[in-house]
Amino acid sequence: MAFTAKDVKELREVTGVGMMDCKRALTETDGDMEKAIAYLREQGLATAQKKAGRIAAEGVAYAAVIDGIGVVVEVNAETDFVAKNDKFTEFVEGVAEAVVKNDPADIDALMASKYPGSDITAAQQQQEMILVIGENISVRRFKRYSEGLSIPYIHSGGKIGVIINLDVSGVSDMDAVTELGKDLAMQIAAMRPLYLDSESVDADELEKEKEIQLNKAIEENKAKNLPDDKARQIAEKMVKGRINKFYEDICLLNQAFVKESKITVDGHIKQVAKALGGDIKVNSFTRFEKGEGIEKKQDDFATEVASMVK
Repeated sequence: MAFTAKDVKELREVTGVGMMDCKRALTETDGDMEKAIAYLREQGLATAQKKAGRIAAEGVAYAAVIDGIGVVVEVNAETDFVAKNDKFTEFVEGVAEAVVKNDPADIDALMASKYPGSDITAAQQQQEMILVIGENISVRRFKRYSEGLSIPYIHSGGKIGVIINLDVSGVSDMDAVTELGKDLAMQIAAMRPLYLDSESVDADELEKEKEIQLNKAIEENKAKNLPDDKARQIAEKMVKGRINKFYEDICLLNQAFVKESKITVDGHIKQVAKALGGDIKVNSFTRFEKGEGIEKKQDDFATEVASMVK
């Protein structure tokens, strides 16, 4: 029995399984819709789709340099235990390699691209992992650096993955540069900077912070019974100092260097570059923390047990 693209689409809507697997199922069952559904269930693919709806907020953030290209990815699973599974680790590394080799524009393009060492897509390999491991697994995000010198850092077994990208010139001692890069990556992991420098800060975010600090300073000056214009002038001066502190909190180059708090990160980089007789500049960085921003399911064990004994 022949089948059409419409049949494939209908089977996908019924089962939630990928288009290629639906096409394969219809081919194997001569286009019989009911048999194709049964085929997918027998293959365990429909079960994988059910698992795909469950919250995955654990997993790993992974960073590496492959063939000179920096990559950092976050792949999520349901439990922290799975992150230690060898097959899951291999999958994460394969996803990173796929990012490097295929240079995808976004997650959809990545998942549609070829998974390294196979004839299937990253999405199909992900589905295989769901079936093998028994948990929902999801590739959440990635960043790729093809230019400059990228240095990776993985913190606490994959809790945080960092890539820092440097522009280096006139330096022969690259081991020293790598050491600097690792120190900076560790700084990023620990201190959570949101921006590279003050010029990178989002304009709207900066204006909002200025307004908050100005209003706060004005309120503080009211207790001094100063004239309104004088109180505002003093408040505006106070805001300048507080905005500098704001930059120190959220901008990498403005932060105090963790290994020597008396100097900023920018100052430390310049010191190292001068000692090495060249120029070193931070182009960019990416910090992924596993599960960041994902609302985790909170299990109520007592309620669950109570519901089971009713």
